Amino acid sequence: MSGQKLPKKKNNLRNIAVLSGIAFQMGVIIFLAAKGGIWLDQHYGNEKRIFTAISTIFGVAVSIWVVLRQLKRIDY
Repeated sequence: MSGQKLPKKKNNLRNIAVLSGIAFQMGVIIFLAAKGGIWLDQHYGNEKRIFTAISTIFGVAVSIWVVLRQLKRIDY
């Protein structure tokens, strides 16, 4: 019995907490980026909403980067 290795105990509660927060974090990042773009378009009087489009795409990219960083921390 002493020669057998016990399986590594996984921290399932931590993994569940990280995964449940991912959707909320993505939504907040994209929302704030879009609101920032809207503000820039209104501030500079841009009618084509180019700042909104660029900042929203940037927000999506940042949120994907954050998700990938969090997924690397999860122990399966």
